[in-house]
Amino acid sequence: MIDLDDGTYTAVVDSIEDGLATIFYEEDGKDVASEVRDAGDLPEDGRHADALFTVDVLDGEVIDWTYNPAETEERQEAAQNRFDRLSSRPPSEDDES
Repeated sequence: MIDLDDGTYTAVVDSIEDGLATIFYEEDGKDVASEVRDAGDLPEDGRHADALFTVDVLDGEVIDWTYNPAETEERQEAAQNRFDRLSSRPPSEDDES
């Protein structure tokens, strides 16, 4: 059971370890809840880190999981682009000699 009002949310799989999935729930791009649950509860194609789902919650239970492969890929690419930008630094004066 998760502490969420009835409605539709984005669920993001943070990690899967020892058969348990750590999941963050978002509403309007903000984290609103999280839980650890059996990875077997997730649709098979989304049983991996960074998988994105649209979920419907009723009475504190997720009643429907819809895996979003295109959104998963878009978010992964955006994160990689941010990482690449942050990891490339301008040359320092020491590098020029």
